[in-house]
Order: sequence, then C-alpha cells, then structure tokens
Amino acid sequence: METFRNDRLKDRFGNKKITISDVAEALSVSKTTVSRAISGKGRISEDTRQKVLAYIEENDYKPNVIAKGLAQKKTYNIALVIPGDCNLVDIPFFQNSMQGICEEASAHDYDVMLVTTTGNSSANLERMIANNKVDGVILSRSMIKDRNVDLLKAQNIPFVLMGTSRDQNILQVDNDHRTGCSEMVSFLLRNKDAGIGLIGGSKNYVVNRTRKQGYEDAFKIAAIEPNQSLIFENCDRSDKIESAVIKLIQGKVSSIVCMDDVVCSVVLQVLAEKNILVPGQIQVVSFYDSALLKNSRPPVTSLVFDDRALGARTCRILLQYIQGEEVEGRTLLGYKLVIRESTEGGWYV
Repeated sequence: METFRNDRLKDRFGNKKITISDVAEALSVSKTTVSRAISGKGRISEDTRQKVLAYIEENDYKPNVIAKGLAQKKTYNIALVIPGDCNLVDIPFFQNSMQGICEEASAHDYDVMLVTTTGNSSANLERMIANNKVDGVILSRSMIKDRNVDLLKAQNIPFVLMGTSRDQNILQVDNDHRTGCSEMVSFLLRNKDAGIGLIGGSKNYVVNRTRKQGYEDAFKIAAIEPNQSLIFENCDRSDKIESAVIKLIQGKVSSIVCMDDVVCSVVLQVLAEKNILVPGQIQVVSFYDSALLKNSRPPVTSLVFDDRALGARTCRILLQYIQGEEVEGRTLLGYKLVIRESTEGGWYV
C-alpha cells in the first residue's frame, strides 16, 4: 500500500523546520519569551530579545502565521469584495487593482480572500465575517445605497472603500474622477462650443455621478450653461446607448462624452453605422481607458488612471488602520489626460 508523509514539517531543501519550542529549548528560555521577542510585545530584556532574534535568523526560523495570529488575535487575512455582476469593461480594473492589493498585502504577511456580492445579497461577506476569517475588508465598488457598508459598520469591521462616498465616516481611496472629467470637458469647451453631449451608465454607481459632476464643473468654469437635453443617464444597455447617440446626432452636437468604455464602444459603432466621421463631424472622448478601446479606430481621447497603484494604496491604508495608525479619511490619486485622434487636435487618416 502506498504510504504518505507530511512534508510540511520540512523546508524546500529537505531540512527539518524548527519550531518555537526548538528555539526556546536551544536558548533555555520559555516559549512565551520567544513569542514576545518575535512579536515585539511583552516585557523581556533587550539582551534576551536580541539573542532570540539572532538565533532565529541564523536558523532561518519562520513563525507560523496561524500561531502568530492566535497570539495577536488576528487572522492575517483581508477580504476584497467585488460585484458578482461586473461586466467586460470592469474586468481590467478589478484585475489591475487586485494585483496592487495582493502585492501590498503580501509585503505585510497578509493574504487576500476574494468575496463576491450582488446588489441584493451580501451572504458571502456575512458568512466570512461570522466565521471571523478576516481582519478587514476592501470594498471595490461604491453604491448610493450600499448594504455592504451597513453590514461592516454594524459588525464594527475595519474597511476601506476603493471609491467615493458621501459618508464622511467611511475611509475612502479613489482616483480623482471629478477633476479629471472636468479637465477633459474643458478641453472640448476650448472653442466655447456648448454642443457637448454626455452618455452615462447607472446612477446607482457613485462613480457615474462623480463623473457627471466633473462634466458640470467644466461648464461652470467656462461660464456656459450646459444643455440638459444633451445629457443621457442610466444608459446601461446597448439599445439605450444607441437611442441616446441618435438623439445627439439629431441635436447636431460637436462632441460626445462617454462615462465609460462600454458606452464609448457602442457610440463608435453607431456613429460608424450612420457614416458619421470621427473627429471630422463629431468628437468622441471616454472617461476611462481600458483594453476594450485598445483597437478602436480612431484611437480615443481618454483619462488614464493607475488602477494597480489605487489597489496598493487602498490596501496600505486598510492595514495601517487595522494596526491602529492614524490615516487620512479620504485619499485621491491622480490621472493623465491622453489626447488621441478622436478629438480635433489629434491626427487620424
């Protein structure tokens, strides 16, 4: 009969892993003393601490994370909550931000547990909290009415929102969508032409409302009143986007501003079907710059955000907060406006 052996007791070189008991026995001290030296907490002499640290470094001792967590009443896990209904354009954002989160967590001996929720159910997150599996949570999408926020507040779980909320009592880290969108629309308004349409997705998402505020800010800066009949929100299906584009063509707009790249891809398709030249007849810009528009013709003027940096900063702030450090209530990261051939000033054949 085939036999099995627990090789977890050996390292990758085949050598026996030493335990906290081995360290204590070798130095003739208690296991508690070794634990205090490793954690940096508790009363022991500095000479003893240095002796323990020198020994474990020499013998390549790596503290068991589970045991360390039990001693410090921590799990060394954080949860990343992503929406179960994310669409194609969301995937690159979640992939890039997740990479930043995982890298930052790993640097602090933390693991990341992925949790999916929907607008109607937080069951997965509720179960994870009930089982005490995480020390904190990152929410990756901000909603106007967010049941995940209510749950985390009620359970007193440390969390950070990777997004923006009107609730000033929530830790928030976000890209500066409002200022970026304002700068982009200001670029379109440089000739004082107010015929700029806006097509956006669901108003339930805070980011869409924030981007609309940026659109309105640009008009305010230019002292021009925006034409409300050129603003289309809740265009969360292709047929709604197509209908909005047709109305904007009939309204003889000079530019169409798209709140995200799903909207933009449909806009470009409809304009092509209607034989409308971009940028010759209508300019097109997008408030995001995902792989979805990578091969678009013409290339689209867009805002570029560093999603990986956003994830890393969000994770860092959460871990600092878990450790009891003082952190800023709201952090905004920058952006880059990239002018491409879909607007006048670019070049396209």
